[in-house]
Amino acid sequence: MRGYFAIGVERISKQMNLGNLVRSAHGFGASFVFTVGSTYLAAEAKSDTSKATTHVPLYHWPDIDAMQLPVGCQLVGVELLEDAVDLPSFRHPLNAAYVLGPEKGSLSDELVEKCDHIVKIPTAFCVNVAMAGAIVMYDRIRSLGRFAERPVGAGGPETELPPPKHGSGSAQRRKIP
Repeated sequence: MRGYFAIGVERISKQMNLGNLVRSAHGFGASFVFTVGSTYLAAEAKSDTSKATTHVPLYHWPDIDAMQLPVGCQLVGVELLEDAVDLPSFRHPLNAAYVLGPEKGSLSDELVEKCDHIVKIPTAFCVNVAMAGAIVMYDRIRSLGRFAERPVGAGGPETELPPPKHGSGSAQRRKIP
């Protein structure tokens, strides 16, 4: 898959949730994980059974002004706001950092202002922050990854995915000494 993504949370208060989010980020291939204005460290969370922080960089920014995203990285807020785009209808940026709100609150107005996009998971009420992060990462992988089309009926695809094609094909045939 091309591009990269990161996932983070503002003002998280439960280390177990941060540990679960970091572990999921590791599993989905995040380039880095971050917190903004948080107090708990994912390394202290017992829920990070994959020891993700040894494989995925984790940044702790004390406030929004301290955030340092890569050049060209679009910030995508995940929040149940009325004018937010429903996640299944959202086209993910090639390079993105997704940020979720805290367990008992919402993204701050200041952070919402910094976001290039705001998306919402179409649920009747808020879900756990680690679960919300996993849903967003799954949707990104599903929509930007290379998978066979879903069949019309129940079950898996009936045809194999063809091999990827890059360029005119001459580069694929040329043997490198």
